Amino acid sequence: MLPTVADVLALDTVRRGNPQVVAGADRLGSRVRWVHVGEVTDIAHLLRGGELVLTTGIALPDDPDQLADYVAELATVGASGLIVELGRKFIKELPRAVINAAEAHGLPLVTLAMETPFVQITESVHARIIDIQLEELRASKQLHEVFTELSVEGASPARVLGQVTRLSGRPALLENLAHQVLACDTAGRDTGTLLAGWETRSRSVAPQPRTAYDAASGWLVTIVGARGQDWGRLILLCDTEPGPHDIVLAERAATTLALGRLLERHQESLERQAHGTIITGILAHAYADPEEAAARARAVGVPLTGRRLMSMVLRLAESAEKPMDSQEQLAQLAELGDAAAAACREARLPALIGALDQNRVGVLLPLPPRVLPESALTTLTDHLRTAFTTPFVLAAGSVVESVRDVRRSFLEAEQVADVAVRQPDGRAFYRLPDLRLRGLLHLLRDDARLQTFAERELGPLLAHDAQRGGDLTSILRVYLNAGRNKALAAQRAHLSRPAFYDRLHRLERILDTDLDDVESCLSLHVALLALESFRRDNPRP
Repeated sequence: MLPTVADVLALDTVRRGNPQVVAGADRLGSRVRWVHVGEVTDIAHLLRGGELVLTTGIALPDDPDQLADYVAELATVGASGLIVELGRKFIKELPRAVINAAEAHGLPLVTLAMETPFVQITESVHARIIDIQLEELRASKQLHEVFTELSVEGASPARVLGQVTRLSGRPALLENLAHQVLACDTAGRDTGTLLAGWETRSRSVAPQPRTAYDAASGWLVTIVGARGQDWGRLILLCDTEPGPHDIVLAERAATTLALGRLLERHQESLERQAHGTIITGILAHAYADPEEAAARARAVGVPLTGRRLMSMVLRLAESAEKPMDSQEQLAQLAELGDAAAAACREARLPALIGALDQNRVGVLLPLPPRVLPESALTTLTDHLRTAFTTPFVLAAGSVVESVRDVRRSFLEAEQVADVAVRQPDGRAFYRLPDLRLRGLLHLLRDDARLQTFAERELGPLLAHDAQRGGDLTSILRVYLNAGRNKALAAQRAHLSRPAFYDRLHRLERILDTDLDDVESCLSLHVALLALESFRRDNPRP
């Protein structure tokens, strides 16, 4: 920030002249861009504004009207002030015409009672101005480096706002054109208080320039997006009027956010990112107080407080015929998330929807009063399957009463999805009771007793296949899935009956069991299902 007239008067070189403010005392906050020494009457046309004029007055006229015109011309060109050294032209005080004109035009007018070398004043002030300009250049260079790096990395809005807060010390928020908060960094302030009634407050702040400070609210607002394609606003909450550094910071951050939006390819929308951040924050216990999560959700238009909450997990169905590479899967997952958001909008069910990882989309649905979970699930899946044709499974966790219990509901939904995606049976949605034995085994998959049972039942067979590169484990699975119908199993295995029967005999020898015995087959089937739950991260052979 440039020094003010008051800052100049506080310098030792000026104080030695015993300065006295005789007019414009309420304008001492005017910024001094430069100090200009002038001993001519028609100096105004040489100035560009912001100059502090120093003079002994030796060349000024005696006529009061001409003196008043001299002061008026200085004020008209935007001079920041006039300092007059007494003792040469004006001995003890300035003429009343000069003082009255300065008061009338709001021009700070100062007298120096002692002789003062003007060169010392100009050197002191100009050195300070140059130091300030160098500091501004360093700050500008730092902003350029920080936000260039963020742009190259394709940083998330949360990271961009984190840098804004670090560099400004002020809370920063990004909202869309519907005045819903997409990301925020509170700078240590209480989130609930900061976001309370956000939409109403935000709608009342509408400065016209693309970057402007609203003094009533204390908000520095800058538009985010290219002209004609604006999609949001970046807001800095300021306790005092922001300086040029804050304005440059906000505009550079807005440019980085706009560039990040333009560079998005096969990635989640900003809304999905904002929703996903809240969901993962709940699951990771990132919020010390559940009310903070509720406040953040409320700011994006999803009320969680006072509602029954149902967690859902969406997973793309596995395809053995045409497995997707990682990029295709990410693109499909992003489309699935967008389709889920569209389905919720069509059903008029506000929800938080965002990716949980590279395989799953999470949905946190606050149920409206008197709406049954099954009804909401049926409505959503009907809309979703119409809009998204790629096979997927939808798993729902138990309905909970508060944000504190959402994590438990999500974990249940994730477990259901992990099981259902392996053998979907065409249901519209899955809940834990729908999985029966398979669901129970999945829940117990980390139990050492279940692992020991599966190893005892299948160990010899797994060792045989591993040593010989065989496929007898698959033959056993086909046989059991066919209900021990040998003819049907042979058909599904694409083998002749004699060849299939021969493999069954080999299985009996390896396992030392009778495959016509119901209890033996039941134990083996349970062991195979348990084995699938252990290998949940690998596709089934």
